[in-house]
Amino acid sequence: MHTTPDISAQHWLSISLLGLIWGSTFLVIEIALEGITPLWLAACRIAIAALITCVVWNFKGRRLHLSEQRDWRGLVLFGLLSSALPFQLISWGQQTVTSAFAGVSMASVALMVLPIAHFCLPNERISARRLGGFIVGFIGVLVLMGPEFVASTGESTESLGRIACLLAAACYAISSVILRRLPPIDTIGVSALPLVIGAVFAIAVALAVEGPPPSISLKTAAALTILGLIPTAGANFLRVQVTRTAGPVFMSLTSYQVPLWSVILGVLVLGEPFNYSLLISLALILAGIGISQYPAIKKLLSKA
Repeated sequence: MHTTPDISAQHWLSISLLGLIWGSTFLVIEIALEGITPLWLAACRIAIAALITCVVWNFKGRRLHLSEQRDWRGLVLFGLLSSALPFQLISWGQQTVTSAFAGVSMASVALMVLPIAHFCLPNERISARRLGGFIVGFIGVLVLMGPEFVASTGESTESLGRIACLLAAACYAISSVILRRLPPIDTIGVSALPLVIGAVFAIAVALAVEGPPPSISLKTAAALTILGLIPTAGANFLRVQVTRTAGPVFMSLTSYQVPLWSVILGVLVLGEPFNYSLLISLALILAGIGISQYPAIKKLLSKA
């Protein structure tokens, strides 16, 4: 049975870093999609990440500590739901939906995790405080995106694209709970093997649907390498650490940060116009996190 998660300063730093990394990922995906098809983008991204993490795992002795058949089934399911399926769904969905809708759908991960964790994990029960905090944070994301998240792109397959984005969010929510339910496993091993599983599945689907991989430019190759190295391999390792030690509900707070960082980076890096709704959204998201995680924050401050 899992004990109540002990949230440390390192956990807060980790989810902040993950929010920044994943918030900047959508821009790189857009660049990569200019030179490669969606399914091959997902396949290449996961394959590069799998190669990197396997090299690290090999140097660490390739430990895993996993024996029961049901645990292997959980690991395979985690590999499919944490990388292959959501990456494919997002890459395909981003072709037809607005970036605002994609951001809101990723933020919905936090709300999806709550009921799943409540019924599947003994120490992740829904409370009025926790639910209220998550709703306040989600409202902050809606304020950030404004009415654009319900705007239409006019694409004939837009409704399917929206469903794809929401299904990707559901994959992330379910996979986080599966990860938490796995027995004690070597952190690097549980980061590497699911990526290998995801890569095999993603490559097979890309071959079946889109045919052989297309020739790509140096710019596209650079974008794919960045996607594989930082937001997939590096961020996956951090995600595993946080979820296994602090729980999937705490980890899901990252989903509120992703659209926030995406907008902030757009203003700072791309020179996009600043809107005061960004400050209102920031206040609501921070308030939501503060409400939902008040005991952990209080405990952390008492140690300072």
